[in-house]
Amino acid sequence: MELTDGELLERWRQHDAASGEALFERYYSMVERFFLNKLSTSVADLVQETFIRCVKNREKIRDNQQFRLYIFGIAYNVLKAHLRQRYRNGASINVDETSVRDLEPGPATLVVRRREHRALLEALRSIPVDDQVVLELHYWESLTTEEIAEVLGIAVGTVRGRLQRARAKLGEVMHRMTSTSQDLTTTVACLDDWARDCRLHLESYRGRK
Repeated sequence: MELTDGELLERWRQHDAASGEALFERYYSMVERFFLNKLSTSVADLVQETFIRCVKNREKIRDNQQFRLYIFGIAYNVLKAHLRQRYRNGASINVDETSVRDLEPGPATLVVRRREHRALLEALRSIPVDDQVVLELHYWESLTTEEIAEVLGIAVGTVRGRLQRARAKLGEVMHRMTSTSQDLTTTVACLDDWARDCRLHLESYRGRK
């Protein structure tokens, strides 16, 4: 029988290295996904940094069954630190207003084949970082508003408001990017389909490495 996250975490705290490795293997793809559509370089380094921070702070995890949310929270902080250090020389970045496309105009590491999904990926990278994170956690990782609130350390009501705002901003960007109203309707309405497509191409991406 497969051990739960909590069981693996508890064994890891008791210095069972194999349990720690099992946790990392279980969540590697998830952490990698988090960075792939936001950056064109340094993805592997940031995945590694996320797990290093997890090792250092494993005793601080309050609920053993919430390891998935905990590691997402670490990845979010690693992303902000990377953007701040690389593009602002350590100065603060307002992720509520700044997009990853503002900071890194080149294409993301993750690519997809369908035209409307490529447009959606670019649109996501053109909205503020926090809005992009909320949409991707909700649609790509199927996190509830309560779980996203735990990851980002904000109130549930704030998450609900941010999701609504993020969808509106995404629609505005798509309206500017697409040439026909049909493109806009199709793309904005198929976020779940986009998430499935991106997962498939992530597996293809990993298979090529």
